Amino acid sequence: MKTLKDVISLKFKTSESEGVIFHGEGQQGDYITLELKKAKLILNLNLGSNQLGSIFGHTSVMTGSLLDDHHWHSIIIERHGRNINLTLDRHMQHFRTNGEFDYLDLDYEITFGGMPFSGKPSSNSRKNFKGCMESINYNGNNITDLAKRKKLEPSNVGNLSFSCVEPHTVPVFFNATSYLEVPGRPSQDLFSVSFLFRTWNPNGLLLFSNFADDLGNIEIDINEGKVSVHINVTQVKKNRIDISS
Repeated sequence: MKTLKDVISLKFKTSESEGVIFHGEGQQGDYITLELKKAKLILNLNLGSNQLGSIFGHTSVMTGSLLDDHHWHSIIIERHGRNINLTLDRHMQHFRTNGEFDYLDLDYEITFGGMPFSGKPSSNSRKNFKGCMESINYNGNNITDLAKRKKLEPSNVGNLSFSCVEPHTVPVFFNATSYLEVPGRPSQDLFSVSFLFRTWNPNGLLLFSNFADDLGNIEIDINEGKVSVHINVTQVKKNRIDISS
């Protein structure tokens, strides 16, 4: 296809921080790739470059953060020539592509959820998307509906299920005054804890526990955006261990 205008929209949710959401490329060097990198959304677009190097069409735009939170996020890409509106969760970013060309020339199929292995170094270093998508619409075509009714040629690669499995994790939200207290295990000589957390605050106490028999305590906190572990032991000479990351 050779298009002057494109409108691409979809919703996604994932707990993965990396993954190709969709990709298309052409023999003329044109390409469009939307992907997650470090839980941010990156759109790479090239409407064409020349072999002399005087016209360089590659354009890369980044938007959003923390998009691996397993919540639904909506994307709309509207292109008219070199003018692009990229909307993520109602936040619109306008930009203009590099180069001098207005048409997106895609000779091969467009893929959602990954990109075919082309032998190029860029293709095998990118991860496929892992999660859920819905309401995929490409230039007026309801891709989700066509895929479900097996009306796409070529069709699915790998297993697609037309349902979205919810994760079994149960999150806990803490405000400034709340905390969760659980019973200790005084007969154990091993202390082991693991958890995932997310916060906008640079400071806060994550965990505190006294050891049995007044042997000391352990404290895990966030201090200026860094996680610190403090272990106080009362019965040894070097009675405090501090680890920061």
